[in-house]
Amino acid sequence: MTTPEQEVEYRQHRFSPPSGATEIFLVRHGESMPQRLSEPFDLVDGQADPDLAPEGRDHAARVGERLVSERIDAVYVTTLRRTAQTAAPLAEKLGLTPSVEPDLREIHLGEWENGLFRKHTAEGHPLARKLWEEQRWDVLPCAESDEAFGLRIRAALTRIAAAHPDQRVAVFTHGGVIGEVFAQASRSLERFAFLGADNGSISHLVVHGENWLIRGFNDRSHLAAPLG
Repeated sequence: MTTPEQEVEYRQHRFSPPSGATEIFLVRHGESMPQRLSEPFDLVDGQADPDLAPEGRDHAARVGERLVSERIDAVYVTTLRRTAQTAAPLAEKLGLTPSVEPDLREIHLGEWENGLFRKHTAEGHPLARKLWEEQRWDVLPCAESDEAFGLRIRAALTRIAAAHPDQRVAVFTHGGVIGEVFAQASRSLERFAFLGADNGSISHLVVHGENWLIRGFNDRSHLAAPLG
């Protein structure tokens, strides 16, 4: 029989990723340039490819300052330059060359690409209201299907995790992508529940095989504090 002196204590411990897991910091790119329909953005595979706005370059600098003290083993960006521009300060500080993961590019908005999504949303277009009511991107004409979007996002993060067991990775991506990742991770029936990630925010995910564990969403504390 165990005496009080011999009784085993079971303490609470801080979270530690399981062996072989990958920690992924998902960073939404900084604010991009405002859209003027008279001056369309360049396109990459049919998607708008704006530069960062001055505010977005400030976001990028703040992200670099925030993450430089973390142990980051790799940096990923998408094919759209606003992610590479946002990643640049951190990559330079760490001496890392970002890898490109095309499947983490933003949802393709079909006929609403290149500024029309911003315009129609601002003006209260009926399809914009329908998009939020149904929580499906593909209510927009010729937009990428939600199923295809979700599959490519999951495939991309699975590849990254497989390449970086027991490592920490910074992935610079897009608001729609982050929303989809966290909807899948939480198994949310509200597919748009996590579309609120701010420009320059950092969200934290642990990937261990088929399991996705949310550690943090939309951390923007570094954006509010003075820089320098």
